[in-house]
Amino acid sequence: MSKLNQKLLNLELEQNFAYDDFFVSKCNYFAFSLIESWPNWEKNIINIYGEKFSGKSHLSEIFKKKNKAIIIKNNEINEEFFKKIRFYENIILDNLEYINDENILYSIINFVEQYNKYLIVNSINPINTLDFTLPDLKSRLKNCIYAKIEKPDDDMIFALILKHFSDRQIKIEKKVIEYITKRIERSYGKILDFIYKVDQFSLINKKPIDYKSIKKILEE
Repeated sequence: MSKLNQKLLNLELEQNFAYDDFFVSKCNYFAFSLIESWPNWEKNIINIYGEKFSGKSHLSEIFKKKNKAIIIKNNEINEEFFKKIRFYENIILDNLEYINDENILYSIINFVEQYNKYLIVNSINPINTLDFTLPDLKSRLKNCIYAKIEKPDDDMIFALILKHFSDRQIKIEKKVIEYITKRIERSYGKILDFIYKVDQFSLINKKPIDYKSIKKILEE
């Protein structure tokens, strides 16, 4: 996926973080159920992980709207941000892979445990597999609930395609969506890239989307 496509998709996805826009299937049910079941968690720290565009940020926004929470992006993690999070019961760290100071992360976990707060960490890979060197940090990361968002299943692929086509007012038959579902790569990024290409094709050619055009876009 090109950087331009990613920027366009990111801009649009930020507008669709509503509760009703989040589709639940087997691939993300556990992560969604954790968000819904707060504060009845077995542990105070959960790690939601999965590939880009899999819905981690969407779940965080849902949680934030339902409960008093603050979302901290990776570039906001520094000594100053402790002044912000002390007023919140729930803290969300986004894009943990890009954190560049293990000591701060360790301090965050200590802070959460000391003041009995709750922490959601979003990452592409489970945080206990990341290349951290602090022994105490690695030990603390074992005491988390891990929720993986799996690759999209058929139900998720169908729902994503239907939703995005509907948002763009692209008319397409159910059987064509089923055709796409069986053939598209099971990757959230690839699905969104495909939707973007169909949208561009529709805008440029100003004609209905048929099997021939779908096949051509899939082959690209």
